Amino acid sequence: MASDMNDYFNKKKSEDSSFGKKSSGGSGGGNGPQMPKIDFNFGGKAGLIYFLIAIVVLLVLAKPFTIIQEGERGILSTNGKYQDQALLPGLHFIIPVIQKVYTVDTKVRIINYASAIEASGGNAAGINVKPSITVLDKRGLPVSIELTVQYRLNSQFAAQTISNWGFSWEDKIINPVVRDVVRNVVGKYDAESLPQMRNAIAVAIETDIRESVAGLKNTPAELQSVQLREIILPQKVKDQIERVQIAKQEVQKAEQDVERVKQEAFKRAAEAEGMAQKARIEAQGIADAVTIEADAKSKANYLISKSLTPQLLQLEQLKVQGAFNDALRENKDAKIFLTPGGSTPNIWVDMKDAKQRTTTAASE
Repeated sequence: MASDMNDYFNKKKSEDSSFGKKSSGGSGGGNGPQMPKIDFNFGGKAGLIYFLIAIVVLLVLAKPFTIIQEGERGILSTNGKYQDQALLPGLHFIIPVIQKVYTVDTKVRIINYASAIEASGGNAAGINVKPSITVLDKRGLPVSIELTVQYRLNSQFAAQTISNWGFSWEDKIINPVVRDVVRNVVGKYDAESLPQMRNAIAVAIETDIRESVAGLKNTPAELQSVQLREIILPQKVKDQIERVQIAKQEVQKAEQDVERVKQEAFKRAAEAEGMAQKARIEAQGIADAVTIEADAKSKANYLISKSLTPQLLQLEQLKVQGAFNDALRENKDAKIFLTPGGSTPNIWVDMKDAKQRTTTAASE
């Protein structure tokens, strides 16, 4: 190929030099200057090279391939007709002009239904901000609902979804379903009861949205989560709820005061009952002690009385008589008084004692 190119340039150089000579000679039959002739016959190898270069340029311009990134799917269109199976991530070759690939995002996306101030902040990648949902409660009062919906395109049916709903499928599926479900659920309650029923409302909204999206043909979207962020009530409803809460707190405080008084009364009554019970127990203990002592004495007397036999009494009488006899031997002036019905003297008085003599004389 290099020799062919050298032949071409040498030939061209010789032609240029001969042309210069003819034009500078001043004679030659009066013919004017002639244009050089270019030979486009470069030989077979040169033509093949140019052909290959043209093919490469054509391929670069036509781009007969496409690359699908992770988290995306490719929708192949052949003469305007979508292929049923979406293209997976990777390198794919296509026929230029006849085929075209549309890339759709299958990563998780978010719709934030927020107030006007937050919604004015703009949209980030994969995050769509829309105005909060205005709902009429059971009595017709306006209520604003703020929530976050996370979802993704069903990659299995991505081609069918784009074919049926178009590339704006989110605004045609997710947004209308969410707004319709929120209005149906919240509209069953009074505005005052919404804060207390928040958890039940959040569960009902998420359940109904899932069922509505899953019920569509080919399940175009996969719902990840629905988060109820805020329930914005009218100001007059807020004031009414606040008044009710204050009244409830006052009632609870009064009930607590009454309960405290009752507990104190119960405590005092219990203390008094305890003291009375203690006194009764002590009195009962004393009475029981006296009774026990009396019973013991009674039993002792009974046992003593049972032990007194005629022989024992006679023996005791003899002992007493002997004691008196001994006393009379020592005191000749002693007087002995006999008890009626008995033979044993029970009292004797020593007459030597002046006090006893006086007492005896007085008694006589």
